[in-house]
Amino acid sequence: MRKKVYVYLLLSGGICLLSAYTLKKKGDRIDEGQSRPTLEKVFAKINQEVLQNSRVFETLTDATQKIGHRLTGSANGSRAEEYTYNLLKQYGYSDTKYAPFEVESWMRDTVTLAVVPRKSDNFRDVEVVALAHSPVEAHVQGEIIDIGNGLEGDFAALKDRIKGKIALVNIGLAAPTKGARNLHRSEKTALAIQHGAIGVIMVNLVPGNVLLTGTASVTGKLIPVPSVCISLESGQEIRQWMQDQKNLMAVIDMTNVSRKIRARNVVATLKGSQFPDEKIIIGGHLDSWDLATGAIDNGIGSFSILDIARTFKALKIKPKRTIEFVMFMGEEQGLLGSRSLVDDLKKSGQLDNVRYILNLDMTNDPSGFNAFGRSEMVPFLTEIGETVKLVEPAFQNTVSNQAGLHSDHQPFMMEGVPVVGMSGHLDRNVLDCYHANCDNMNLVNKDQLKNTVRYSAMLLYALANADAIPTQRMDDTKTRDFLIAQGLRTPLQIANEWRWKE
Repeated sequence: MRKKVYVYLLLSGGICLLSAYTLKKKGDRIDEGQSRPTLEKVFAKINQEVLQNSRVFETLTDATQKIGHRLTGSANGSRAEEYTYNLLKQYGYSDTKYAPFEVESWMRDTVTLAVVPRKSDNFRDVEVVALAHSPVEAHVQGEIIDIGNGLEGDFAALKDRIKGKIALVNIGLAAPTKGARNLHRSEKTALAIQHGAIGVIMVNLVPGNVLLTGTASVTGKLIPVPSVCISLESGQEIRQWMQDQKNLMAVIDMTNVSRKIRARNVVATLKGSQFPDEKIIIGGHLDSWDLATGAIDNGIGSFSILDIARTFKALKIKPKRTIEFVMFMGEEQGLLGSRSLVDDLKKSGQLDNVRYILNLDMTNDPSGFNAFGRSEMVPFLTEIGETVKLVEPAFQNTVSNQAGLHSDHQPFMMEGVPVVGMSGHLDRNVLDCYHANCDNMNLVNKDQLKNTVRYSAMLLYALANADAIPTQRMDDTKTRDFLIAQGLRTPLQIANEWRWKE
């Protein structure tokens, strides 16, 4: 009996030549055959189908207009799940299913921030937004202490002065130190809590009075202190006032809503012809934050996956391996949907069979692939990219090789599952609206969105039809060593997700 092997393709990671691919056409169905020229023909069909018939821009526009934001646990989130379920059914995936999981839902209610010199009633109200998983109710008052960029060294330098105070921290790196790697806002919040801060004020570094939201929790559970975000301009004013007035105080009042709900990943399956028990999942998170419609984060990723699914059905592609298309929910609130899927695979004893994960999260206009730290995959991916270039010479075929955290590939990578990604770009004005109240359809470039669909579909097809994939799941020790080599131990330790004892 053939051992079941799962290959998970979530957009984002050897020696194997493309001559190992077997691809051919049987009637109207694209199936197995044997050469790079034949692979090129399949890529050309994918390319033509997407360029001529893609629905990605239209469906994303329709969803943002009809649904709005897609916050997990909200009525809008449920409508988004149903929208994509019905769309996949419409595209011909009769076995489309919901994969429910229980989640602690968090929704904002009210929040205010005021700053004032000690022993003064000269309060100044500051425009503010709560960061997710802040307490259901909080009222704190304390002296502000400026932690700057909020890296480990910044906290360590002030460790004896932080307890009982409210930490002022940049979300990004205002004055980057050579070789310094920024931390996620949740990791900076965790460091502040570890050092005894009673509240956190995050400063967005995007000009234009842009407010940013997102989770301040590394676990997806409520944190014990309020964490909020203010604009760059407000941060500059507070820091100037701190120079003029000693012992500047802050008062944070907030209420939020948190309750248990059931959210649903949406899964559609395309059965493999030769290795049906081996699976590739291409996935991305459907959910978004609630300040805007989430057109970029992650509409461009999740709706690209939907259009890849449409493309494969339109071309009657029958890959060797089974492909699963997954819309994850709960990513923004702590990778909840992908963690649930990994837990299910572990409980069923099938995680050893997982081969790959490709995660599309804000993926746009790809120019190449990311081997995600798996050096043995670089020749393999380079060969695929060269075939893509035969179909579309504009494709640059740049191959990077760096792993990262904080998207739906992470739970799989933490279990040693290989990850592969698409290397793309977003313009500065688009990135400035990350998690902000300006993330709407006016930011989406239709042609670049089609590029995401066609290049990602080509990679998906190539992986699904490879006779041999040059990398495997790592055991626990090799996974630990891999994460250390990728420079991920420190952020994982801060997040309390480093399970190894050394």
